[in-house]
Amino acid sequence: MSFTENDIYQIESNDLTLTGIKNQIEIFETGIPFTNVSDAATLNNGIMPLNDSKIEAYVALFEAEKDKKSLLKFVPASGAATRMFKFLFKFVGEYNSNEQSLNSYINKNNLRELSLFMVGLEKFPFYNQVLELLKSNGIDYENLSNQEKVWHFAKAMLDENQLNFGNQPKGLLPFHDYKKNHISTAFEEHLYEAALYATSNGVAKLHFTISEVYEHRFTDEFKNIQNQVEENTGVTFDISFSYQQHSTDTIAVTLKNRPFRETDGTLLFRPSGHGALLKNLNTLEADIIFVKNIDNVVVYKYIDEVAKYKKVLAGILIELQTKAFEYLHKLDSEQINEGTLVAVENFLTHKLSIKISDEYKKYTDRYKIEYLKEKLNRPIRVCGMVKNEGEPGGGPFWVKDHKSNQSLQIVESAQINLKDPKQEDILKNATHFNPVDLVCGVKNYKGEKFDLENYVDHNAAFITEKTKNGKDLKALELPGLWNGSMAHWSTIFVEVPIITFNPVKTVNDLLKSPHQIK
Repeated sequence: MSFTENDIYQIESNDLTLTGIKNQIEIFETGIPFTNVSDAATLNNGIMPLNDSKIEAYVALFEAEKDKKSLLKFVPASGAATRMFKFLFKFVGEYNSNEQSLNSYINKNNLRELSLFMVGLEKFPFYNQVLELLKSNGIDYENLSNQEKVWHFAKAMLDENQLNFGNQPKGLLPFHDYKKNHISTAFEEHLYEAALYATSNGVAKLHFTISEVYEHRFTDEFKNIQNQVEENTGVTFDISFSYQQHSTDTIAVTLKNRPFRETDGTLLFRPSGHGALLKNLNTLEADIIFVKNIDNVVVYKYIDEVAKYKKVLAGILIELQTKAFEYLHKLDSEQINEGTLVAVENFLTHKLSIKISDEYKKYTDRYKIEYLKEKLNRPIRVCGMVKNEGEPGGGPFWVKDHKSNQSLQIVESAQINLKDPKQEDILKNATHFNPVDLVCGVKNYKGEKFDLENYVDHNAAFITEKTKNGKDLKALELPGLWNGSMAHWSTIFVEVPIITFNPVKTVNDLLKSPHQIK
């Protein structure tokens, strides 16, 4: 496949390489193999259950150790809020009150979401803000019919010349309505949360990955709330930001795997999904990194319960990491007895859920030591898992690679071959869901930072179909940050309660109790 000089200039101007682009096109042509799931991870089969005594012990361990370690909270926050309002964009663009009643429109289009939106209208945190805007626009809201009220309300929310919520970063939208006329954003709620579990020696460090165009908005928001949040928590906040790097963009192709071109003939590059954020994570320095999505927050009355389980996960990480480091130092020594090897084998099997290769028994002691060190000396992630209640997204599975080695992985349903009855059956029997609730150890036993790029399964990428300018195209997403990008980490799954998972995928999620004060 040939590229023009202009193409090559465009590729290099985007911090990409011609070789890399050709490799991406080859992936489109060959396709990406499905992930081979061998079993769903369930309680006591890859997922650690908790009880009161364990919870208490792990929280105590974390509290005792946290001031000896550097802590950081990493929050992917670059997404715009467009999908939150998808059904409202449809409603505002289509509905004509002169042609049909609102009820008939809802029934015809099966828009139960719109019915829920209408019923909960006054409970949304932006309710008064919208009414004030309508009043300033000369609209007599109180005397409108019900169907006119909801249409004008939604239009004021979404119109580019009004509140333009659909084109705002999700982290800066009004999320929670507190007393004394204070409306908090998800960004603010992450600060209060971090004060409870991501604080070491009185300082909470947070890193947000954002869209570059919104950095001034986030920094302004922090300036507005900093004094109040620090006064309320007694914690000093150290906030940093980064952007998804252009060097992680991928080329788009036609359905025939030829480079997709814009109307002016230039190549089309697209952001490659949250897997691109591995580069951002890889630059950060901390002993323990908490990872949590921007929209997964709660109002203040639930925050202690949520924070408790973050401490539990961090306590588990500290316990496992301490033991792993102890064994690695032993394996470095010249005199290693059979008892040490057996102890390490048991630790890998029973604590880190690592299935040791059948070939291992045939190895000499020298190669056994090398094998055990390689398995032990990896980044560690402890992942909270909630019971599956029908939410879309990834889940915990046992995965078998091309060498028949099995490991615990977070797998999206799109990675599984649903045309294979056995694979589909394993997916149907999955009991838990991944809420993106991770605590990560990214340093080795010598205190050196791992290069996280070395632990990626590049076969765990995604190919999706999109449209641009009315034309179909194929897009390539890098292995997801908590999917293939962490495939070769040591992985521990822990069952946590559903209260820890409160995402705002649609605007109606703000009506759920974890987002309501009353």
